[in-house]
Amino acid sequence: MTIERRLPGNTADERTMLEGWLEYHRQTLVLKCEGLTDAQLRSSSVEPSSLSLMGLVRHMAEVERSWFRRVLTDEDAGPLYYSDADPDGEFRLTEADTWDEARATWQAEIEVARRNAARFGLDDLSEGKHRRTGKRFNLRWLYTHMIEEYARHNGHADLIRERIDGSTGD
Repeated sequence: MTIERRLPGNTADERTMLEGWLEYHRQTLVLKCEGLTDAQLRSSSVEPSSLSLMGLVRHMAEVERSWFRRVLTDEDAGPLYYSDADPDGEFRLTEADTWDEARATWQAEIEVARRNAARFGLDDLSEGKHRRTGKRFNLRWLYTHMIEEYARHNGHADLIRERIDGSTGD
């Protein structure tokens, strides 16, 4: 599968720019995982870390779900992979975990995020609150935070991919 990744227009309005950068970073993570086997996608960055490309994708599914379901729309959407007993569960892969499931779950969460965000203006406050801070956020903040979250983890993904097969860049 060939992924088309586009930079947002350099003269776009604010919302188009924010959504464009978020989509760009979502596609970057897809590119970092493209063409690898399940075994490669689950290989950890460096011992003793359990950080892997599949784990990053599962983590981003959790992040999309948390911000765009629980916080933005106050949906009672429980966690996918982690629990109070294992707050890093998305990074702890078992033999039953597959790339097909992880990617499908992540893409489904992205679709819900897009639909939920479409109902809000950039200045509109979230209907829900952050579970730890109790704060509400406007959509502008959520978009900016998600861009930062993806950019940071795409840096991790770049290093993991280079370790797997020497691929760098993009």
